[in-house]
Amino acid sequence: MAEPVIRPRQNDDLPSCVRVLAAVHRAGGYPAVWPDEPERWLTPRELIGGWVAVDGPAVLGHVALTRAKPGLAAAAGLPAEQLASVARLFVDVSARRAGLAGALLDRAVQAAAEGGRRPVLEVASDAAGAIALYERAGWRHLGTAAGGWLTTAGQPAVVHTYLGPV
Repeated sequence: MAEPVIRPRQNDDLPSCVRVLAAVHRAGGYPAVWPDEPERWLTPRELIGGWVAVDGPAVLGHVALTRAKPGLAAAAGLPAEQLASVARLFVDVSARRAGLAGALLDRAVQAAAEGGRRPVLEVASDAAGAIALYERAGWRHLGTAAGGWLTTAGQPAVVHTYLGPV
């Protein structure tokens, strides 16, 4: 595999992103609830930008940056206009452990900073690998709360809120 490239996501990338997301969902349960319209889920109304990790034509990972919702702003103690939410971060199961999640996260953090915003995110409490990534990258845990959905085991989700580095 050549060195993957992180670039802005294009509409033509969405079918490949959905295929990778489906594999991630089957392997690890992310997202916990499969969306009825996965392409729309990857392109939420609050979208600021999206990026993909690619190796040639193959999409290996994805991240999005969205406007922060009021709940995240309250948890961060900052106005929503000063925040950007990192969302929809996933890497193909076959491409893990190559630093792609960190590279995608870095790109989203950079985009937030370029827009004059501080990055914030929510992560399921059982996503140990993602939590470790955020903490290694200097993200600060702000709190824990109910997630508002059920896990694949049918239990109420618990999410941690993190504030990104300055």
